[in-house]
Amino acid sequence: MMHLLAFIPLAPQPLPQALGPLENPLKGWAAYAEPDESYSLPVSMTFVYVSWRQLESTKGKFAFADWENRVWNAGSTKNKHIVFRLFLDYPNQATGLPQWLIDNGLKLRPYDTKEVGKGLATDYDDPRVVGGLEKLIAAMGKRYDKNPRVAFIQMGTLGFWGEWHTWPRESFFAKPATQKRIVDAYRRAFPNKKVMARYPTGYVGKQAWLGFHDDYFPEDTEGGPDSWLEKMLASGRQDNWKTSVYGGEMIPRAADRLLGKDWQMTWDRLQSARFTFVGPYGPPLEVLSDEALARAEKMVRKMGYEFRWKSIDAPSEVMAGEAIPVNLEGVNQGVAPFYYPWPLEFALLDANGVVVALERTKIDIRRWQPGDFNLEASIRADVSPGDYRLAVGIRDPWKDVPAIRFANALPVTKGWTELAKVHIKSGNHK
Repeated sequence: MMHLLAFIPLAPQPLPQALGPLENPLKGWAAYAEPDESYSLPVSMTFVYVSWRQLESTKGKFAFADWENRVWNAGSTKNKHIVFRLFLDYPNQATGLPQWLIDNGLKLRPYDTKEVGKGLATDYDDPRVVGGLEKLIAAMGKRYDKNPRVAFIQMGTLGFWGEWHTWPRESFFAKPATQKRIVDAYRRAFPNKKVMARYPTGYVGKQAWLGFHDDYFPEDTEGGPDSWLEKMLASGRQDNWKTSVYGGEMIPRAADRLLGKDWQMTWDRLQSARFTFVGPYGPPLEVLSDEALARAEKMVRKMGYEFRWKSIDAPSEVMAGEAIPVNLEGVNQGVAPFYYPWPLEFALLDANGVVVALERTKIDIRRWQPGDFNLEASIRADVSPGDYRLAVGIRDPWKDVPAIRFANALPVTKGWTELAKVHIKSGNHK
């Protein structure tokens, strides 16, 4: 039974704050892969385009393992979470369509425009294209829906760059029935992974489960009837960020201006759009002034989630074998929640930083929306009498270590954030 003097209660103790980390997982920059890792800022995710031709060069045989070995484990992509987008047509590059499909008589439509360049557009409504894509997307789901290394998936697939348009050749684009089949295929294939779409219009705009990306941030993001946020509002998708991710690509080669004279616009629209990440193009790919670097770091801390512990209420002493109750007050200082149910754990660390007791909670960190939150938990002190440190961690299922850091000036040992000291006393207990 519980010993009546099992612990000495304390009033809530404030915890020191600090600037948030720049490399927290699943937020910040999702940059193009760079073979020499020449980023000007820390990058937490790598953005990868992949063509249908790469994934299914032989009909019915999917080359996922080969793609992963060649791309995921090379250069700056190694050891990072992945954001990827499937494409069929990338202007000014070779077609992304499989040769076996072309050899089967698939109609190709050449284009050469000053706006996007040249290439070969497919007939997206051809039954062989739609049916083949449905099979490919289903296979992608089996491979990646529960893969913890995959951060987010952009639906892509249709249009130039997989951006769901063929401007200025609008007649080339897929008909609404084809668009619906592709959206539904992604929904079936990825019930667990967060999927993003380019535009919240038509059938896409009716999907409460989708995230969205704005690929002309920040100028296209807000400020007019055709802006990204106005389209989100018109479709009723303005609050999808509460359960699915928003992000987008910054205008290429414009960091000097967007982090300089247009900084206030960039900062305001980042917050209005509730972005969790920016990529594939963004400031890490440019040489930045000291002022621009500081502003880019400020953006990272605001993007997505940023958790800070405000105070802790926990006993300084308990009897061996008893439970240590923990009450924490926190705040999400970012503009969005965390989107996956990564486990929140408490640990007792000995003097050498070794975990000697561990308790996984049932707390769902996805509920920590922007603003204050609190939690109650406990960890059993099934350890020998002595002095220990109470620590908290949020475990990345891919690397199987506590990975999320907090905006606190607290010691961190092997990923564990130390919250308080606790003395375990000897005593009889049942």
